[in-house]
Amino acid sequence: MVRIHSGPPLPRPALPRQIPKTKYQIPKKRAMTANKIYKTCVEAVADIPDGATIMVGGFGSYGGLPINLIVALAGQAVKNLTVIANMGGVGFELTKRIKPEGYQDLGILFERGQVKKLIASVPALGGMPPTSPFEKLFNEGKVEVEIVPQGTLAERIRCGAGGIGGFYTPVGLGTVVERGKEKKVINGKEYILELPLNADFALVKAHKADILGNLVYRRTARCFNPVMAMAAKITIAEVDELVPIGGLDPEVIVTPHVYVKRIVEVPR
Repeated sequence: MVRIHSGPPLPRPALPRQIPKTKYQIPKKRAMTANKIYKTCVEAVADIPDGATIMVGGFGSYGGLPINLIVALAGQAVKNLTVIANMGGVGFELTKRIKPEGYQDLGILFERGQVKKLIASVPALGGMPPTSPFEKLFNEGKVEVEIVPQGTLAERIRCGAGGIGGFYTPVGLGTVVERGKEKKVINGKEYILELPLNADFALVKAHKADILGNLVYRRTARCFNPVMAMAAKITIAEVDELVPIGGLDPEVIVTPHVYVKRIVEVPR
C-alpha cells in the first residue's frame, strides 16, 4: 500500500555543495599526452645527467634494442653511467654478422667512455673476435661489472618495479655471484638474498604506442622491455609506429601508459 503524506510540506533535500573552481581543478579534457611525444631521440634523452642509472631493453642483439635512443645518448656529453642490460653489446663490426650493414648497440657507449659500471647477465660474448668495446675497457680496468644470472636479473628488475625488497634464490651459490650477499637456510636449503634493481631512466623499444603511451611489442622483441619500463623513474619508448587513442586492441597492450613518460616514433 502506498502511503500519501498529508502533513506540512517536507523540506527539500539539500543540494550537493558546489566545489569552487581553482587553478588545481582537473579540466574536463585532460592534456595527458602534452609532454609525452618527442620529435627526436636526441630531445628525449637530452636531460639524462652524469652518474645516472639507465636500464636498456632488448635481449642484446637487434631485436627489441632501442638503437636510436642508444645512439642519441652516445651523442651527449654524459658520463659515469651505470647501465643495466641483459648484454653489454658487441660493437659495430661484430653486428655485421647479424645484419650485413651493421648497427650500433651498447658498445658505442663503452667506446666513448660513458659507462662507469655494467650490470648484466652477458657482459660480453667472450673469445669471439673482434673484442667488444666493453671487453677492451674491462681488460684495461676502466669499467666495473656485476654479473647477474639472467633469470635473477629479470626478477631483480621485477622486484624493483613492484616495490618488493628482494627475494631468495639458490642460483649462484658457490660462484662469484654469492660474494658479499646475505645467505639464509630455508627448509634445509641454502639461498642467496638478491636485492631489487631500479633506474633513473629506462630506454625501451616497442612496436606500437598510442599517444597516451600504451605499448605493444613485436614477438620476441618484447624480452626485457616491459619489466624495465616499470622499474624506472622515467621510461623513454622508441616505437615503430604511433597511433591515436583507440588504435590499439586493449587485449594486446603489454605496458600501460602510466609507466611511459616519453615516446619517440622512429619508423622502420
